Amino acid sequence: MPGREAGMIWQDGKLLSPGAVLPGDRVYHGMRIWDPGYSKVAALCHMHGEPPVTNARILYLGAAAGSTVSFLSDYAEVVYAVEFSPRPVRSLVRLALARKNIIPLFEDARYPERYLPFVEPVDLLIQDIAQRDQADIALRNLIFLKRGGELILFLKLLSMGTDKKREDRITEVVEVLEKGGITNPAVLDLDRYHTGHVSVWGIYSP
Repeated sequence: MPGREAGMIWQDGKLLSPGAVLPGDRVYHGMRIWDPGYSKVAALCHMHGEPPVTNARILYLGAAAGSTVSFLSDYAEVVYAVEFSPRPVRSLVRLALARKNIIPLFEDARYPERYLPFVEPVDLLIQDIAQRDQADIALRNLIFLKRGGELILFLKLLSMGTDKKREDRITEVVEVLEKGGITNPAVLDLDRYHTGHVSVWGIYSP
């Protein structure tokens, strides 16, 4: 499976985050608890290992109001956060004003050329978009990912329709990503924390 030792903070089985505490955060030993029940990235860490987020440049597609983005920013060099829905974008922008390393982008991830001038090459591309064309959206955004960088695609399978079996749908996505240059993508189940979701995690080697 991709990933490397990322140096994330764990205490007593809890994944912690060293940034400034935000309203609604739970705190343990003075640090934010990154709850796997509320963040698929945290669930991935608990179940399958740490993605390479420390000191990384990250492009996050489907940022919503920025909860997961805020935790990523505690570890990353910079997080480019793309969100298309106006209501959560307002919260995302407020978060970015308080964090120097979050760049909010009010854009549709289907059209990466619109934010191409604002995003540097990234080490890690994370996508959490509940749309039927999730795999195609990921492929379009590979233009930002460095060779050898990592893609983490969170798939909400029900959003992709009910016309195919779960296994067939996952196989279809994996084949699409492999054709796009993602090597040895690992399919990782997240049902313990996020029912109906899997993560596809691979390395970009075009």
